[in-house]
Amino acid sequence: MKSVSEVNTVASIGGGPIGAGWAAHFLSRGLKVKSYLHSENEVEFYNTLIKTAWESLKELGMRRNASLENLSVTFSLEECLKSVDFVQESIPEVIEVKQEFYKNIDNLLDEKIIISSSTSGLLISDLVKYCKTSDRAIVGHPFNPPYLLPLVEIVAGEKTSKKTLSWATDFYNFFDKVPIILKKEIPGFIATRLQEALWREALHMVANDEATPEQIDLALINGPAPRMAFQGQCMAFHVACGEGGMATNLDQFGPALKLPWTRLKAPELNKALRDKMVDGCNKMAEGKNFKEMALQRDKAIVSILKVLKGLK
Repeated sequence: MKSVSEVNTVASIGGGPIGAGWAAHFLSRGLKVKSYLHSENEVEFYNTLIKTAWESLKELGMRRNASLENLSVTFSLEECLKSVDFVQESIPEVIEVKQEFYKNIDNLLDEKIIISSSTSGLLISDLVKYCKTSDRAIVGHPFNPPYLLPLVEIVAGEKTSKKTLSWATDFYNFFDKVPIILKKEIPGFIATRLQEALWREALHMVANDEATPEQIDLALINGPAPRMAFQGQCMAFHVACGEGGMATNLDQFGPALKLPWTRLKAPELNKALRDKMVDGCNKMAEGKNFKEMALQRDKAIVSILKVLKGLK
């Protein structure tokens, strides 16, 4: 394997927001990016995603030699995987599709090259079921948008080599990500499982006419969200209870955990609940298009990231 500092060209597989987001991030770090798209019909949307990301990346600051000219797009997987130093896979979350993809890389990708999946919850051990070179496969799950949010959850599979795990961690660190190596392989990893718990409770409140999507978002934006941008859930509760810290929190509020405040079991996603969520979100987004909302989101994240950097 090359040293991570010698990496020059990476492949980004997939034309959706995650694949494009990864491509934009790598480009901003001065790398050459070869992107694989399924068809020419995806090109216009893909380029829009890249250009939208580029505005915020310029605001945050890029490495020397960062350029959109370093992007090449191909519709041939074989061509995309030639002469690359690393592969970030972001194809649809359909296990059969991913299994077929990993089966094919045995013949298309140099066996020394590490391939990392952006999957948000599938196990890499399952994805490489038919792959003979599964020792070089790993999960590198980002949070959306991947060109701004630093988190990458790294998950090794049953056959992932220690060398692969170490190299991938060094790679993400070198290119300005914050990798977390999971202690064991679990569905949904860490961040997605936490997000899913919040999402399920929100769906329950909408389904039971206890709150609207707008009220839920206002409660988060003006309540725990700003605090959690600096302190995670555990440290926020530790600091909230003064000198006694988490011990005081658990001793004082522990019994409340048995109260039926939350319902972690997912509600039935019937048409009525589906329509309530869709109508509520459409009302909040009225008069705004995707690009406008994405730019507003990215500007807000950039501002938060700048403030956090200033506190270090």
